[in-house]
Amino acid sequence: MRPPLRVRQAVNLANGSTLAGLGVAALGGAAVARGADGLFAGTGYRLPVPPAPAFCLGNVIVTRGDALDPGSPLFRHEARHATQFAWCGGVVMVPLYLAAAGVSWVLTGDFGARNVFERLAGLADGGYADKPLRPAIRRAAERLRVGRGVRGGRLSGLSGLSGLSGLSGPGRTAGARVRPGPGRASAARDGSTASPCR
Repeated sequence: MRPPLRVRQAVNLANGSTLAGLGVAALGGAAVARGADGLFAGTGYRLPVPPAPAFCLGNVIVTRGDALDPGSPLFRHEARHATQFAWCGGVVMVPLYLAAAGVSWVLTGDFGARNVFERLAGLADGGYADKPLRPAIRRAAERLRVGRGVRGGRLSGLSGLSGLSGLSGPGRTAGARVRPGPGRASAARDGSTASPCR
């Protein structure tokens, strides 16, 4: 097993998430066996919650099916969740995940599509589809984007006039070419008054 996977295994054991996973698997009647990459596979889970066909707690991947192929996209997806448990400090990830699922539902009407944990684990590998934002949220985002574009457009319109003599600044001629040179910060450091434009 590669060193990062050993670290994940040790961290999830220490933070209690693997023990919680083994407990949930046992409560759901799943048969637990050692799997690939330091993970446990719990198959034949029978409780109605969570409703997903597979889920992960620490280094324990639990599925309702009879088997879980270690080479499958679903296994890889759930293995990424195991890494997330290590990064998030263990079972603390559960409320964080639920909050992310709630945000996803508000934005799209789907618990997985905009859930940061599911996206980082790979939506397609987990059987999720990317969903568009709800129409009202999409319209609000578009209004915000257009509002920024108008303000940005005014500024960029002025920057196009910077070549005119009235706007080109003291000591510069219209259309003068600016070459890279020492910045103002470096000039201030060495006490010189060299201009960045030569």
